[in-house]
Amino acid sequence: MTPNTTSPAKSTEDRLPVAGLLALAMTGFICIMTETLPAGLLPQIGVSLHISPALAGQMVTSYALGSLSAAIPLTLATQRWRRRRVLLLAIIGFVIFNSITAVSTHYGLTLMARYGAGTAAGLAWALLAGYARKMVTRSQQGRALAIAMVGTPVALSLGVPTGTWLGALMGWRLAFGIMSASTLLLIVWVLKSVPDFPGVAQHERLPFGRVLRTPGVRSVLGVVVTWMLAHNVLYTYIVPFIAPAGLAGEADRILLLFGISALAGIWLTSCTVDHALRLSVLVSLAIFAAVAGVFAIGSASPAVIMIGVTIWGLTFGGAATLLQTALADAAGEGTDAALSMNVVVWNSAIAGGGLLGGVLLETWGALSFPWIVMALAAVSFLIAWQARSYGFRPGHRLGHGKEN
Repeated sequence: MTPNTTSPAKSTEDRLPVAGLLALAMTGFICIMTETLPAGLLPQIGVSLHISPALAGQMVTSYALGSLSAAIPLTLATQRWRRRRVLLLAIIGFVIFNSITAVSTHYGLTLMARYGAGTAAGLAWALLAGYARKMVTRSQQGRALAIAMVGTPVALSLGVPTGTWLGALMGWRLAFGIMSASTLLLIVWVLKSVPDFPGVAQHERLPFGRVLRTPGVRSVLGVVVTWMLAHNVLYTYIVPFIAPAGLAGEADRILLLFGISALAGIWLTSCTVDHALRLSVLVSLAIFAAVAGVFAIGSASPAVIMIGVTIWGLTFGGAATLLQTALADAAGEGTDAALSMNVVVWNSAIAGGGLLGGVLLETWGALSFPWIVMALAAVSFLIAWQARSYGFRPGHRLGHGKEN
């Protein structure tokens, strides 16, 4: 009897729904683009609205406030809704508020539109990671989340410079108009490729306080705030930091290098998130702290800056995937609530990094950044290290309890 050597076809259940996951990634891309686009166009916006660049910069602040204030309330309000309806609500919010921004000639209305766009982002970010996990089996969740999160580094490394260039070339209003048009296409993409799921039944809803007290949740959020605070001190003030090395005029290339390295970091994380999540977090934080230490003693060297930024990008690229996977695993049935907390904590760390970095820059100068970054990264490492029983457990994540 001749043995059958034909390999069985890979079942549909084993295949990642790449088209749907990329639609989620595009949603994240729109979030980041909408948030950061004004930063590169402040002079043009100021002239158009007859305001100073400093006032124009409050468009970014207003967006952040919208995200911070809306993530938890909107997540609570929409918990019982079908998931695709909530996702489309957030995406339609971008269409409406970016369109208003594109045509508004009144500063107050523009700020209100930016706040509205921020609320859409807060709802989207609270939804994306949990949605990606629902679309696949538990064994695929790490890789699925890595794909769903790829929109962030793409937006930061390629989208923002392109949007800034386009806005400078054709006007900032056209840049926001293109964002709205792109988002309309995203709606069609979501309807075609993203499956729908029921919301959480009334009896299944967990109070936020109970979710926060779930073992491991606070540890993961502690790592989020310290890691992102350290990252944003350096990232927000990258221009003054690289100036002593004579690279102030090369900031766009430095950020592009960081973004490309972050993309590579996402790929590496997709290979390790399921079987070595704890190790990946600890190694990333240890290397980040080491890079900060090298920056502290060699920041005047262009070579040190270039190599350091490349390694920094590699360690940061997978951070969102690692931390949101750990948080969702720890929260279990409270995943959506925990991820909405993550939006608040993450955005607070971004704002806190800008504030702390500004104080450091005015008080001790940019050379103080690496020392603070190294200290924060060390604290983050220690939090993750002690969260061995819950939060960041060793071994393969499939061996940790039931499917969420």
